Amino acid sequence: MLDSNPPSQSGGIRDLGLDELSPAPIESAAAFSLARVVAVHKDRFVISNGRIDVFAELTGRFHYGAESAVDLPTVGDWVRADFFDDDTHAVIHELIPRKSLLRRKSAGKNTDYQLIGANIDVAFVLQSLDDNFNPRRLERYLVMIHESGIVPVVLFSKSDLFSPEEVEQKLASISDLVVGLDVIAFSSENGAHVEQIETLMKPRKTYCLVGSSGVGKSTLLNRLLGRNEAATQPVREKDSRGRHTTTHRELMRLPSGALVIDTPGMRELGNLFIDTGIGETFSEIAELERQCKFNDCSHTNEKGCAIRAAIERGELSEQRYENYVAMQREAAYNEMSYYEKRQKDRAFGKMVKSVKKQKKGSKGHY
Repeated sequence: MLDSNPPSQSGGIRDLGLDELSPAPIESAAAFSLARVVAVHKDRFVISNGRIDVFAELTGRFHYGAESAVDLPTVGDWVRADFFDDDTHAVIHELIPRKSLLRRKSAGKNTDYQLIGANIDVAFVLQSLDDNFNPRRLERYLVMIHESGIVPVVLFSKSDLFSPEEVEQKLASISDLVVGLDVIAFSSENGAHVEQIETLMKPRKTYCLVGSSGVGKSTLLNRLLGRNEAATQPVREKDSRGRHTTTHRELMRLPSGALVIDTPGMRELGNLFIDTGIGETFSEIAELERQCKFNDCSHTNEKGCAIRAAIERGELSEQRYENYVAMQREAAYNEMSYYEKRQKDRAFGKMVKSVKKQKKGSKGHY
């Protein structure tokens, strides 16, 4: 939840980032108080009116009228609410239209969303420079953030474990991924370049930290807060993997006045749309596709294929292109209707059974 020190009376609700919001008019706006969701614990919400944080629940109409998770409040959302019993409890009536929504595909086969945070200005993508360093995973985070219309900043933790030359080598290896982005290698252990991160964070702006478990999100957050509020756990030595220390999403206010959403580590990333996120993250590949000699180029062995030529010249890595193709396929599958997916899965199942049957029959001829 927010800093235990209440905001100044002169700031109040505006200290929660209201200056960055232009809510659409709501008919019943005058009847309710404006508040921001600062924490979500499963189906329970904590909201703040700039003076106090209180637990809140949804009206029955709101709850049962929601068609999917996207229609429900998440951390960072602005809502209209009633405060009761001397501001010890609240009821949420309406969700104010968001200016941004960071979300990912839920784990598993279901095509559904898991909401990460709303009304975010900048997303810090954290990876560590040890075994967690993974350009392909970084690409997936960037696609997710670009889809949401949020500005990404890339942070690499644990720089104290490597020499300056080794750090530069790792950063050079992902130079084609982060063109035009702020990239900072830092250490929460010795504080190296943490101040550089702080200079990017402005009062009343909303930021979030995303990344896998064990990359140091909670440790960095404690540094930024100036106290140990976010729980941390050691990383397993054998595989550099961390345990999930943040178990829910929470909005915190830094001493500088910036607002930060801490999020649980993500084991799986899925991307639902291909128009914006993938196009922005892999913009050079999209440009190369337009340069191919044939409009229906499969980018395998056709003459005049700009993509194959770029790979052969070393201007585009094979792994980056394969990740681009894989995400396009995932997004296309996720956008199919439920019926289409069932038909496709059944057709594949029939093909597998047919192949097994043929193999079984062929054995009887020997």
